[in-house]
Amino acid sequence: MKIVLIGYRGHWGYVLKDLARLPEVEVVAISGGGDPTEPMAEIVRKYYTGDFKLYEEYRQMLDEVECDLAVVDGPFHLHAEMCTECLKHDLHVFCEKPIALTMEDLEMIEEAYDNAAPGTRIASMVGLRTEPAFHAAYRAVSSGAIGKVQMVNTRKSYKLGQRRDFFKERKTYGGTIPWVGSHALDWILWFADSPFQTVSAFHNSAENRDHGDLEMTCAVMCVMENGVIGTASIDYWRPQTASTHGDDQVRVAGTDGVIEVAHGKCIIINAGGEREIALTENEGIFRCFVRSIIDGTPGIVSSEETFELTRVCLAARDAADANRAE
Repeated sequence: MKIVLIGYRGHWGYVLKDLARLPEVEVVAISGGGDPTEPMAEIVRKYYTGDFKLYEEYRQMLDEVECDLAVVDGPFHLHAEMCTECLKHDLHVFCEKPIALTMEDLEMIEEAYDNAAPGTRIASMVGLRTEPAFHAAYRAVSSGAIGKVQMVNTRKSYKLGQRRDFFKERKTYGGTIPWVGSHALDWILWFADSPFQTVSAFHNSAENRDHGDLEMTCAVMCVMENGVIGTASIDYWRPQTASTHGDDQVRVAGTDGVIEVAHGKCIIINAGGEREIALTENEGIFRCFVRSIIDGTPGIVSSEETFELTRVCLAARDAADANRAE
């Protein structure tokens, strides 16, 4: 499988880490996707020893290079344009989340996806699905260990630090709900096993330490089509002294018990009492995506889930805008 890499602003490290475990994958070309390409090449060479071409213009790369799959991680506001171009070339796409910053851009991607060659796939980089504690919780929920899911509560808290300038403008950042909150909303989608029905949200950019439009505090509440209720707490208030960059937590309540993921552990409480679930290493998110294409299996995240997640992230952000106090 020949792949090209476009951009290096977000979680493209998922791809680099999995390359050593994917001997069937060949990196044939890279493009900075709007950022300088040579610094990107220096990073790729630390993980991949094969030869690849360098392009400053990603469209030229897509036109000239024979490939099967594109990894898109350029400027956030260009994700939709890049995904659309790749799909027009009938390429599978592995894209940073969110794949679009507006509903119009999402519709543009969906149209290109519908017109692409049969079997073409697109998936967003929701890599936390493969983290051991979250995957253990998902396996337990899927096996019926807590009965029928009724509620999913999630939390995403990040250190703010000093963000790059593009984070300071909505048009280039997209908002904290689509960027940070996408993981939290993806957990709700994943554990509830249902599309979203309704969503409401709040956010504000108060006390954001000269970060322009960037929202520091967000809250989302949603109801799924199957009746499951979901909540997401999203913020940039994690102290710089914390031992980890992010505080990621999920609580799934079912008719027969509760599962909680926090601090890298998975705890279940059901009729059998309270216990910690043993964790196992899983394939990385990119490796899962490649395997699903090769094997023809659904994979850990589907194209339909990718579109659904993007849609609810944008809807929640827009609802929070509408609810913002004057």
